[in-house]
Amino acid sequence: MKKRISLDFLSVLLALATIAVFVLLVILTGRKDGRTDPSITFTEHEISLIRSADSLMRVLTVSDSADLAVLRGKSSALSGADMSSPYFSRLSRLMVATMLDSAQAGVGIAAPQVGVQKRVVAVQRFDKEGEPVEVYPNISINSFSGEPVPGREGCLSIPGRYGIVKRYPQIVISYTDTLTFKSVSDTVSGFTAVIFQHEADHLDGVLYTDRADSVFTDSAR
Repeated sequence: MKKRISLDFLSVLLALATIAVFVLLVILTGRKDGRTDPSITFTEHEISLIRSADSLMRVLTVSDSADLAVLRGKSSALSGADMSSPYFSRLSRLMVATMLDSAQAGVGIAAPQVGVQKRVVAVQRFDKEGEPVEVYPNISINSFSGEPVPGREGCLSIPGRYGIVKRYPQIVISYTDTLTFKSVSDTVSGFTAVIFQHEADHLDGVLYTDRADSVFTDSAR
């Protein structure tokens, strides 16, 4: 009986050691898709896109059916773990660099345009000193003010085409502060308000052509 007890005890120790090694491997190597924190909501494909990009990301266009399916999708909110992860900080840098690239010459970009269906946009703040480009996670527009004004718009995902779209001259936006994870509000006016409306539409699968009174090529106007 004593011998049997000893063998059982050794079996338990071996099982516990195996579990400990497995847990350690999970911690050190992460999950298969690279996420060590299960509350990170980036998909495996999105993480791959973010990791594999060099200095710029490919901009999705409406002329590609697979791209269009992503552009027409509805983006999901970022979790606190998402915003604390290296994937978010890298995505933010890549979005800004892609937007500012001379081949694009954009003033705003939304995450779905680079294949990541998350509610984050980068916008050039023409209403601030120095006209900085800023990133806004979990952006939403809470209110619109004034009479809509028609203006010319283009889109990185619809190259070579432009449209006349009516946008509100003033809006109130809210977004998540990446340091406190608290919701922050801001009142935005003028051209910058137009950019926010355009980019926020992308997060709901809406393109400016859906709202345009007319669409034309650059040479047509």
